[in-house]
Amino acid sequence: MSYQRIKKFIFANLQNNSGPLDYNKISKEIETTKELIETIGLNLFAQILPDKSVLNNLTNDEWDLMKRELETHFDVKMEKGVLIQGEEQQERDSTWWTRKEKQNNEKYYWERYKKYIGKFLPPTVLKTIDEDTDIVMDNIENPLTESFSRYGMVVGHVQSGKTANYSALICKAVDSGYKFIVVIAGGLNNLRNQTQERLNESFIGQDRGNQIGAGVGDTHKDKLPISLTTKKNDFNKRDADKNSQSLNLDNNIAPMLLVIKKNIKTLNNVIEWLENHYKNKIPNHAMLLIDDESDYGSINTNKKNEEPTAINKQIRKLLNLFSKGSYVAYTATPYANIFIDHEANHADFGSDLFPKDFIYALEAPSNYFSAKKVFLDTNDEHLKIIDDYQSHIPLDHKKDILLSSLPDSLFEAIRLFIINVAIRNINGEKNKHNSMLINVTRFTNVHKQIAIHVENYLSEIIKQINVYGKLKKAIIQSDIIKQIKETFDNKYKNLKITWQEVVNMICKTVKTIMVREVHQASKIPLIYGNDIVTNAIVIGGNSLSRGFTLEGLNVSYFLRNTIFYDTLMQMGRWFGYRVGYENLCQIYIPKIIIDNFSNIIDATDDLIKDLKIMSENNMTPNDFGLSIKIHPDSALQVVARKLQVTAKNKQQNAHELIIDMKLDGHSKETSWLSDNEEDKKKNLMAIVSLITNLSKFKSKDLGSVLWENVPKNLAEDFLKQFKIYKKDPLGITARMPIDFVKKYVKDKDTTWDVALYSGDGLKYPIINNIIINTELRKIVEMEGYYEIKNRQVSSGNAESITFSPDIRKKIGSDRKKARALLKRPLLMLHIIEVEKKDGEKENLAAFGISFPGSALSSKETVKIIINSVYYKNYLKEYDEAADD
Repeated sequence: MSYQRIKKFIFANLQNNSGPLDYNKISKEIETTKELIETIGLNLFAQILPDKSVLNNLTNDEWDLMKRELETHFDVKMEKGVLIQGEEQQERDSTWWTRKEKQNNEKYYWERYKKYIGKFLPPTVLKTIDEDTDIVMDNIENPLTESFSRYGMVVGHVQSGKTANYSALICKAVDSGYKFIVVIAGGLNNLRNQTQERLNESFIGQDRGNQIGAGVGDTHKDKLPISLTTKKNDFNKRDADKNSQSLNLDNNIAPMLLVIKKNIKTLNNVIEWLENHYKNKIPNHAMLLIDDESDYGSINTNKKNEEPTAINKQIRKLLNLFSKGSYVAYTATPYANIFIDHEANHADFGSDLFPKDFIYALEAPSNYFSAKKVFLDTNDEHLKIIDDYQSHIPLDHKKDILLSSLPDSLFEAIRLFIINVAIRNINGEKNKHNSMLINVTRFTNVHKQIAIHVENYLSEIIKQINVYGKLKKAIIQSDIIKQIKETFDNKYKNLKITWQEVVNMICKTVKTIMVREVHQASKIPLIYGNDIVTNAIVIGGNSLSRGFTLEGLNVSYFLRNTIFYDTLMQMGRWFGYRVGYENLCQIYIPKIIIDNFSNIIDATDDLIKDLKIMSENNMTPNDFGLSIKIHPDSALQVVARKLQVTAKNKQQNAHELIIDMKLDGHSKETSWLSDNEEDKKKNLMAIVSLITNLSKFKSKDLGSVLWENVPKNLAEDFLKQFKIYKKDPLGITARMPIDFVKKYVKDKDTTWDVALYSGDGLKYPIINNIIINTELRKIVEMEGYYEIKNRQVSSGNAESITFSPDIRKKIGSDRKKARALLKRPLLMLHIIEVEKKDGEKENLAAFGISFPGSALSSKETVKIIINSVYYKNYLKEYDEAADD
């Protein structure tokens, strides 16, 4: 194709840059190429290219698309990750690779992989992958060491390129002398097959005798890795013995690779096969075990004194077969891994899988379509809140539900996908795959019913487009085409593409759209080929929830809910890279699930910030693990996981669970406010009452009003009077865990600072001599309460109010730094002015508390005892699997 060949020529000229290109460099390179073609002609220009076949002229749209694609590729930034090490690891030589071996090593596998991915990755990203994996290499172990066991974890982002990272790690590990590589690639066949395919390209360099990927033009026969698994087949002992002709690690120079499913039978087959070759421990060859999606299936959820759960036990047995072994867990959601008992050991199975030696958190490239961008951006451009699903597909439906119809919002989502396929074609992206995700259930029977309804609707659309699509009055003659136009008008008011262009393209593209089910009973596979474009509406559940990539995903319809952070985040297949079509991406999703995602993102972001502070202060994975367990936003995770254990052990009777929470270094605010009239009046009065009592003390007028060093009983009385809206008994889901806060106030013998903030609204008299301006906030009206938009009551540097102007300037908007410097707890009072849907304006009372401290503070916690049965019933609302 002419477009790709010319783009490749320009790409090669730009590729020599090691960082982001200077402004206009890409435009200049394109203009230079255009001038060259005009000067010497297309035929002569074609002779300069490797493939000398005939070229066609490019349209202006194609040149514009090329510019956008090249800008997106090259103008990308990516920072190095963050490392924390265990105490013993800090004492070891953790520079063995970068200081010595990398310098002296041929680096055959890494160099050819680097050359291969350099064709696709921005130079800055490639450089960072190199640096990140160097650090991980330094923290596994030199394979020449006599005996070792290393346990680490790499934390990435969902769909951000973890496979590229561990592909690089594998290449470097083998270059350094690791001989046996095992990649445990999730629990389902589609994910294992996809991982095998990618490692064939990045490491093996060959597939069924053909050179591919990194191996093209650069494969030495004696260095060709032996893969005991294929794209189609997982590991089995018979094939391994037949293919390897009874080889073992001692009599082969080449490294061995196994890409296996996270499955008890498969793991057991690998263990038995190794035990048949080696009667005792394997002493002379180092194994690297990559546990992809390590938070799923690998965790031992049994009690300390019981035998480990089956998969956990098999992984530990496999590691225990080698005298030299490094285990590296890869995950985007490390919560489950951190709940591993770091002291657990077993005489037969060895240490548990806690990353005791190191945790390395990767940064995402600047072009990553992140959870933050989707759920925390103020304009919500990628989210469509839906509420019409409940009468069709309730969140808590059972597997025997009968679907007589689908929600209108799902039909709209299908129409939007049809429009998106057309727009991408108009934009010159004719050879790009497109996907729509429908993930509304975990039940195969329900997937099948949904597929029938979707097929019928798509067939009707195709029929109407074929009959009326090219007619001038199509929207009058066809209700479906009219609806497609209404969807286009609603979504793309500002797009520089006309409806006529879109409908003309739909006439060409709609017949290419197919429906594919992805689950264990699927008969037709979902394939994204290199030669044929796939435009697919993909219906699935758990098979699509971890690791599997949907190419060109631009519309998602999502009704899955769970209390577990890791499970929910992994269902979000829309995160990743949406180069050139990010503006088309839309997620249809209920408000309750948006709230759950927002909670996860806030909690994870806060924990990664803590990890950076811990890294700077030589703290350990144990410290990080504890900080997760006692983090305020992890409390519901702790409750849910403890209930999981009690349920497994058939402890169905009521009993008490003790929950620890660390409030030091955190800020909690009433981002949910009751819309009960009586509560609203009482809350305004609670602020008036507190200010009346505070008027006896000296205050500072800083625009807002500040009282310092006041008795804690004033804060205590205020908290008793204020009516918190809380859906759960402890207020955890509302982000104001009031029972923990009240206990903190009671237990902590300290004075308080209190601030009453003034904003940009109308004047509001609190008491005679204290008048402020209300603070303007946007709200979402929910059933029984208002939610502050973006769930943040205070703004800017509100938590720095007690500091001098110089310190406030130095801190800026870094709230964690402010809390680290606070001398006392800060009670923040707000009168916020909101506008409701009906246009009525209202003043509401809200508050927040900034607790002094940081990730380095003592691990002093507030303890609350809860009733397990009560909480189990409560969590059913949040977890679709609670009744299973």
